[in-house]
Amino acid sequence: MLTILGFVMIAAFLVLIMMKKMSPMAALVLIPALFCVLVGQGAHLGDYVLKGIGDLAPTAAMLMFAIIYFGVMIDVGLFDPIVRGILKFCKADPVRVVVGTALLAAIVSLDGDGSTTFMITVSALYPLYKRLKMSLVVMTGVAATANGVMNTLPWGGPTARAATALKLDAGDIFVPMIPALAVGLVAVFALAYVLGRRERKRLGLLTLDDTRPVTETLPEKETEQVLVGAGTGGTGGTPAGTPRTTGGAGTGSDDEPADGSGAQADDGLQVLDPQRATLRPKLYWFNAALTLALLTLLILQTLPIPVLFLLGAALALTINFPHMKDQKARVAAHAENVLNVSGMVFAAAVFTGVLTGTGMVEHMARWLVSGVPDALGPHMGIVTGVLSIPLTYFMSNDGFYFGIVPILAEAGAAHGVAPIEIARASLVGQALHMSSPLVPAVYVLVGMAKVEFGDHTRFTVKWAALTSLVVLCAGVLFGII
Repeated sequence: MLTILGFVMIAAFLVLIMMKKMSPMAALVLIPALFCVLVGQGAHLGDYVLKGIGDLAPTAAMLMFAIIYFGVMIDVGLFDPIVRGILKFCKADPVRVVVGTALLAAIVSLDGDGSTTFMITVSALYPLYKRLKMSLVVMTGVAATANGVMNTLPWGGPTARAATALKLDAGDIFVPMIPALAVGLVAVFALAYVLGRRERKRLGLLTLDDTRPVTETLPEKETEQVLVGAGTGGTGGTPAGTPRTTGGAGTGSDDEPADGSGAQADDGLQVLDPQRATLRPKLYWFNAALTLALLTLLILQTLPIPVLFLLGAALALTINFPHMKDQKARVAAHAENVLNVSGMVFAAAVFTGVLTGTGMVEHMARWLVSGVPDALGPHMGIVTGVLSIPLTYFMSNDGFYFGIVPILAEAGAAHGVAPIEIARASLVGQALHMSSPLVPAVYVLVGMAKVEFGDHTRFTVKWAALTSLVVLCAGVLFGII
């Protein structure tokens, strides 16, 4: 019974948010609360929710201060050279823009933290996507899939969890998987190229003669910056001298919603304003060194990630904006993103708390594992790879690697399949995992890109699942799995 209700609960959640019948935050709270009552454990709802909140509170704190930190870094101009370099490479070619999205996301993903990757990628590319009227779900889908492949780095989380769960060395798991993961990354770039071609066809010939920011004529108090200082809002018209598309703007497709995903009237959003008052050119190298030190400590895991970003945000605010009035203004500028993301994390805590506390997730996983025919026993590596795709989407990494992978390894051992092979195969589903509603970082991505989570899910799931299958097939062909 718990198995059926678990699948129904997840299906109900996904259907309602993709059909836009409920907001993700409301769905994450109300649906699990209802199903908790249906399974007869309504009296324990409070305990489940508090347990979920306790588990995700460090993540919420990390995201809160990470948004402030990187927001300040963008305000002061740390990433302006990256944006200019991207503009120089991409020009006005949608193919280059989408491929550049995959490249930037893959490079930044080397720090092992999805939230950081999404904040930097979206902040750098959002104005360009808006300027060219490109679909923002293409940006979120490509960035999430690229980060998912790179999330398998030993310091990224999944590999370390697999190693801990099966008492193996992380290097022994990851290093042999590099060829298969490299093929997966190539698949992401191929996907980016194809999606870029689709955008080019939809938008027609584009020109981008200059990248000067466009300011609006509204009173200063009504001027609103994009994200964290990325240009200024427009009036909805096309400024004089601004290049326009010579092809039709298009309405997108079923996979690329026009509303809220970039296919809308140009609102004048441009690139980072080189004259904004928050720039701190004299502190550029200090900020670069601080960011590099922060990312290095993050990789080395010298301190818990929330503590690192808390200290980093405090230092960045104090040094770049010594006056309290300016500090308050910077925090207020990023308050909307902080509130949206933190709220989604705590809402997700209700979903995960009920799913885990009622035992639904355990029953679902055991049902799937028990359904594997005995004839497939010698091929448990492939079975694990296939199962990792849906299971890491519907479960947290902790639940999958500490709860399910040991069961799969035990079943494989009975048929002569080594635990190391099971561990490697368990990494296959990470490309899809990064778009899971249970991953807090995805709310940073869709929130900063101003994309509906349902639109992102509908667009990304099929491409991310395909990428995971490419990694699995490559692993089998190379004899890794």
